[in-house]
Amino acid sequence: MGFETKHEKRDANLISKREELKEAIRRDLMNDENVLAFYYGGSIAKGNHDCFSDLDLRIVVKDEVYEEYRKNKKERAKFWGDVLFYEDFPWAKHTVAHFNCFIKVDAFYYKKGDLKPSHYMKEEAHIEYDPCNIVRNVREHSRLLRYEINYGDFEIWRSKFFAHMHEVYRRVHRGELYYALHSLDMMRWTIAAGWEMVKDRQPNAPGDWSKYEGERSPFNKREKELLAGWDACRNPDEIYTVMKNIVPEFKRIHSRLCEKIGEDEKAEWVDEIVEMV
Repeated sequence: MGFETKHEKRDANLISKREELKEAIRRDLMNDENVLAFYYGGSIAKGNHDCFSDLDLRIVVKDEVYEEYRKNKKERAKFWGDVLFYEDFPWAKHTVAHFNCFIKVDAFYYKKGDLKPSHYMKEEAHIEYDPCNIVRNVREHSRLLRYEINYGDFEIWRSKFFAHMHEVYRRVHRGELYYALHSLDMMRWTIAAGWEMVKDRQPNAPGDWSKYEGERSPFNKREKELLAGWDACRNPDEIYTVMKNIVPEFKRIHSRLCEKIGEDEKAEWVDEIVEMV
């Protein structure tokens, strides 16, 4: 039995509903003298969005009103449409409003000085309003950046793989299978991040699987097949088997990354860590 199909009509209209939300946001923010700029990040900026893509909205406001706007971030979303519920932490600079049309808007608030050149700004800045070129200038400086893995990033990457692998063993022996599956998932994610770094691409934030699967995946056929094959349910034997099957690919990536940064591979040391579980 597959997914319910009763929402087909709604889903077919998601793109047009998203455009309606964008227009409401545009009307609201462009008429606010305290808004210096606003733009979209994520898949909208990259141009690989689909009907289920949300709106990653970035709003730059004057310094003197920032705290007021941050505190009222939930109320602001009500100007754009009928909000069904929020994901929100009162102390955060962003809120996620889920609208009754099944579109969500992640709205982040910034001061001008918060915007810095970054690898994400290079691709993830679809500008809607920027009369003083605040966002454009940051984006242009960002385009000069080139991602290249360094030793610090590499050390975090491999140590997290080792840690999650050991955690799988501990949690299975404790009977904490959901915890074990979480750590197994992080092992898979670490491999995906490694593929990105080998190709000189900035990986997602830890645990973020966005666009790593499906039609928008940047991975090749072999890599997709490996990910699909590393599947396990709440069965200790399956979990162990998948954990062991992931290790050869980790070693291959580890070797490639060591070569890129001029680091000793220390194969025997890696084997010692792996063999503990």
